Formats: sequence, C-alpha cells, structure tokens
Amino acid sequence: MSALSPALSIVATPASTGTPARLAATARRFAAHPRTWRPFVRFTRPDRWYRRLELTADYEVWLLTWLPGQGTEIHDHGGSSGAFTVVDGTLAERAFPAPGRRGAVPARPLDIGGLRSFGPRYIHEVRNEGTLPAVSIHVYGPALSSQSFYRRDADGVLTLDRTEPVAH
Repeated sequence: MSALSPALSIVATPASTGTPARLAATARRFAAHPRTWRPFVRFTRPDRWYRRLELTADYEVWLLTWLPGQGTEIHDHGGSSGAFTVVDGTLAERAFPAPGRRGAVPARPLDIGGLRSFGPRYIHEVRNEGTLPAVSIHVYGPALSSQSFYRRDADGVLTLDRTEPVAH
C-alpha cells in the first residue's frame, strides 16, 4: 500500500526489488494511467516542479514538470537505481562517466514514451531544451536519501561538487 496515495498502488509493481527493469516497468505503468498523475501537473519558475506520487518500502514515484530551459545539474541518485519516462513534451538526457574521468555522451532526446533506466552509479543531467513544457514520471529504488552533484572542470574532468540529503 502506498504511504501517500492508496489508490495509486494498483498501478505500481508490488514488492519491486529496485532493479532498473522493474523500475522501468513501474514508470511505464504510472505513465499509462494519467489519472494517477495528470491532476497534479503544475509548472513553476524559476525551478522545475515536482511531487512524490507514491512511496513503498522498495521504491518511490515522482512527477516532474519542466518549462523550456529548465533542467538538472549533473547528478547521481545516492546509490538508488532508477527509471524515468516522458509523458508530455521532450527532454534531453546526457550521461557522464565516473568522477575523475573526461567525457560525456551526447544529449539524447526523449520524446513522449521515451524511457531511460539506470543502475545505482549512474550520473546524468536532464533538460528541457525544447520550446514546449514537458512532464516526466521518475521511479527510484530504494527511495532517494541523498544526491551528489558534479561539475566539469575546464579540462572536462567530472568532479564531485557536493552531496545533499533529499527532502521528502
């Protein structure tokens, strides 16, 4: 049963182990049931808007909204695996190598239905580089407890900037 909204539990994967594949399946199920997230969509400036939709012992589900130009810093998920899918608009995701290494994958567009899943050491940034608002569903297992943020030095090396607890 969900700690936040019992009605949403029918959509989520019971007793998920937090593998990227199971988290992706949960994201797809939530995306396929707009009644579980559409009523909560809001857009704010200057920052993205987000709301946790469900919390279980194994995972949590978040709704995020993105106006054009909004995005994340380069970050990880504090040891949690995850998945996210776009339900409106288009987002761009760029993955990065481990700290101390150079490089980045070119930004990959994610249109409606586009999905990314990842393991616990994944580092990326996500942005709305388009001209229309975007909405996405994110699932993390276990629930986020911290996130680390990174910066690219002048020579392109990824360096840890800070680690912060995740406020629920």
